Amino acid sequence: MATMKAGAAARAAGAMLVLALALAGCGGKPEGGKAPGGKEKTEGGKATAKPALTVATTTPQKAKLPVVLAANGNLVAWQEASVGAEVPGLRIEEVRVNVGDSVKQGDVLATFNADAVRADVAQARANVAQAEASAAEAEGNAQRARRLQGTGALSTVETQQLLTGEKTAHAKVLAAQAALQAQEVRLSQTTLRAPDDGIISARGATVGAVVGAGTELFRLIRKGRLEWRAEVTSVELARLAVGTPAKIIAASGAELEGRVRMIGPTVDAQNRNALVYVDVKPVPGPAAGSARAGMFARGEFDLGSVEMVTVPQASVVVREGFSYVFRVGPDNRVSMVKIQAGRMAGDRLEVLAGLPADAAIVANGAGFLNDGDLVRVSNATR
Repeated sequence: MATMKAGAAARAAGAMLVLALALAGCGGKPEGGKAPGGKEKTEGGKATAKPALTVATTTPQKAKLPVVLAANGNLVAWQEASVGAEVPGLRIEEVRVNVGDSVKQGDVLATFNADAVRADVAQARANVAQAEASAAEAEGNAQRARRLQGTGALSTVETQQLLTGEKTAHAKVLAAQAALQAQEVRLSQTTLRAPDDGIISARGATVGAVVGAGTELFRLIRKGRLEWRAEVTSVELARLAVGTPAKIIAASGAELEGRVRMIGPTVDAQNRNALVYVDVKPVPGPAAGSARAGMFARGEFDLGSVEMVTVPQASVVVREGFSYVFRVGPDNRVSMVKIQAGRMAGDRLEVLAGLPADAAIVANGAGFLNDGDLVRVSNATR
């Protein structure tokens, strides 16, 4: 029994020795013709790295980018007209408009009870008729005095009195006519009319109310025009001029266009900002009501354009808060280059610094690469 166990152990040891010699004869290389580390074996027997990615390359391009100045502000009425009562002590009889209504110059906004004023007009007309009758009588007496002058029928004093009475009578006619005209003006003022085209922005008129002279009854946005009062810092103020175009986006989402009408003459001593007054072009169609006075609005002033170096946005990766591109070297290995990124224009990004103008960079798939990776370059793209 002991002899049998010793023989089995000897056979096992021999088998292990044969396996060790077989492995030593193969050189320890794995099957498939590959070198250690997963590298491919070339025909000459040398190991080469496998490309990490197939990429297309591009070079920076010069493009004209718009130069804009962003600002915030409010939409306000260009001008507001205050429409009030001119005749005191009259009762409002009818109100024909409400807040938000569009009116034309001369449209009736409200009417007052005019019975008392009509009576005054009638009285004034009677006074005119009476004065004209007195003037006709005085004129006839003066004519007789002129015919009898020098005959001794009338004394000099009487003749002078008749001639003076004629002039006085004519003056009373003029005074009565002026009084009649004043009453007719009062009568016309019992109908309150719009002083200009525009939109009613406030209403204080109530039917039945008796108002005094000068009481504001309506407020009117003249021509329906709005303006954007943008706040611009004193440092940026010199970049603007009258006529500079602007694009404005109201809080409602309405997109407006305008031009600088005036630059404020003073700068606020607290925040060092100045107001820039921008005339807003009216919005046609149903969207006209989407921009209203009092809304907050942000916008940009168009300051022209400037030529800058740009790269595709897809070629830029952001890592640890910085922007990078991958530059492809002669050996098809990429190096990560830190750039200073600027503004975006469509699908391109402005490069302020860090990248030579003739550098070949990875156009897409940059997010899958690391510094030093080997790539296979396909057809280049712009």
